[in-house]
Amino acid sequence: MANDIYKTDELIARDIDAYLEKHQHKTMLRFITCGSVDDGKSTLIGRLLYDSKMIFEDQLAVLEADSKRVGTQGQEIDFALLVDGLAAEREQGITIDVAYRFFATDRRKFIVADTPGHEQYTRNMVTGASTADLAVILIDARKGVLTQTRRHSYLAHLVGIRNIVLAINKMDLVDYDRARYDSIIGDYRAFAEQIGIDGFQAIPISGLKGDNITTKSDATQWYQGPTLLEYLETVEIDQSRMIERPFRMAVQWVNRPNLDFRGFSGQIASGRVKPGDAVRILPGSTTSTVARIVTLDGDLSEAGAGQSVTLTLADEIDCSRGQVITPADQPLEVADQFEATIVWMAEDPMIPGRAYIMKIGTTQASVTVTDEKYQVNVNTMAHEPGKTLALNGIGVCNIATSKAIPFEPYAENPDLGGFILIDRLNNATVGAGMIHFALRRSHNLPWQTIDVDRTAHSAIKNQEPRLLWFTGLSGSGKTTIANLVEKKLHAMGRHTFLLDGDNVRHGLNKDLGFTDADRVENIRRIGEVAKLMTDAGLIVLTAFISPFRSERRMVRQLFPKGEFVEIFIDTPIEVAESRDQKGLYEQARRGDLKNFTGIDSAYEPPEAPEIRIDTTRLSAEEAAEAIIESLSMSF
Repeated sequence: MANDIYKTDELIARDIDAYLEKHQHKTMLRFITCGSVDDGKSTLIGRLLYDSKMIFEDQLAVLEADSKRVGTQGQEIDFALLVDGLAAEREQGITIDVAYRFFATDRRKFIVADTPGHEQYTRNMVTGASTADLAVILIDARKGVLTQTRRHSYLAHLVGIRNIVLAINKMDLVDYDRARYDSIIGDYRAFAEQIGIDGFQAIPISGLKGDNITTKSDATQWYQGPTLLEYLETVEIDQSRMIERPFRMAVQWVNRPNLDFRGFSGQIASGRVKPGDAVRILPGSTTSTVARIVTLDGDLSEAGAGQSVTLTLADEIDCSRGQVITPADQPLEVADQFEATIVWMAEDPMIPGRAYIMKIGTTQASVTVTDEKYQVNVNTMAHEPGKTLALNGIGVCNIATSKAIPFEPYAENPDLGGFILIDRLNNATVGAGMIHFALRRSHNLPWQTIDVDRTAHSAIKNQEPRLLWFTGLSGSGKTTIANLVEKKLHAMGRHTFLLDGDNVRHGLNKDLGFTDADRVENIRRIGEVAKLMTDAGLIVLTAFISPFRSERRMVRQLFPKGEFVEIFIDTPIEVAESRDQKGLYEQARRGDLKNFTGIDSAYEPPEAPEIRIDTTRLSAEEAAEAIIESLSMSF
């Protein structure tokens, strides 16, 4: 093997300080490798690491041993093993997670992210692309442009990568055929123009053989362009763009080590700041001036984009995590409704109307997709209609947040325009998004102050408003029990209104079906109607299956603490089915009734309801009495 001739930079071992000083002032290029599965991404990175002599002798010895044991190249070095470190990756010969590697040459430093090619792991590709300056799109010369090639190219362009290298790999397996190379370039160029990629650098390579990686290949004398490493070392990257933009810093935490110091810490997203600069805190209209720029190494006279600092202000003002500090005369836009592109990353589909957690910069808010405008077909770039987004789906949507958020469009400032979506139940990241602009109605629809408010409505009725939310399977007895409870409350002189699931679908929600998306929208509308009714001082009772915990939680959050009362009518499915006078369960089991809760659509029982009624032990009358007794202390 090459162990006897392979030597890393001797300066590393001899004088590490001198080595670090040598590399300190080089520019840094962050890039990703992406494309379809088995296009050779990991092998390419392994070859770059090897040829740039960034592998130590002990690592090389392990690589040689692993190549013989689990490699795919016989007795030759399997360079992919330098990157594919997970056991599952080595067993299957695929990349699953994003692997980051550092290497350097005499001209530049690099951080490369090896991203998975499998469609199943597209979410990991987006993660790697989010911080990259350049994307190396690999194509297997035998297979040409594939769906994942298109998807990864589209996503790379979407997240703002403007430097694209089209590395046509495995040229050795097509006998370095120039006609095949030219054909692939033509196919890719036609696609690239569709999505707005203005230009790209095509290079014929063999990651395994080393052709045109660091040195020119004799096998491709017809190619006159740079090697891959030459291009990576010389490509121009715009490192000053964010410096030239207005100053923005999202507050990450309030630094309060003692009574005499209060600073606001964060990483500067764009622009420059100096002591004496007038600043504004958003959301809000509070202004002040910068007193000091504090760092661990001492105060600075100026700081710019990319630096992490603590700012102290001349005035004692209210400023907390999630707010953004901007120049007083160049504030950010603040809004709560946006158009955005969303890339969906979860097995469970995205459902409009369902509440998710949005993290944008250091801000966190509840968010719902109010309207899916269209989905993007990555093969044709066609805009196609749809109500939900499936795994790896890409859609342009309108979204609404629970509070106003300072932002800039993603194309102008990724730190203040990019966000992730998190599932409220399991805290899993389910989507990533890029804000285009604020919707005009976000500015034109302020809340109006009304003199006769909910307190006045409640006082004249001499009662505290409540929402009694009955949930359970079809046939559990929700409507029957809710009806009895309302009769008892009415007899007690309470002002009530019962919203029943079947009745509401005859009018307000008659346009909705029974898909998961329609069920979510059904509950969202009912929650809003119930909120208006409680604002009028009423005690509102609702009888809906409301199968999903996330939507019941969404409705709960519309109400002041203690005003939403979840009542779980707990009935086993076999008991509910035996009571089914409408024959719905029978139809569902025959397949004549689709998306029926408990049969082919899930019901998620409450985890901590305020009231639980076991209908196998209590009659409807007894259940109503038990509910009234439980509520008596609330009124």
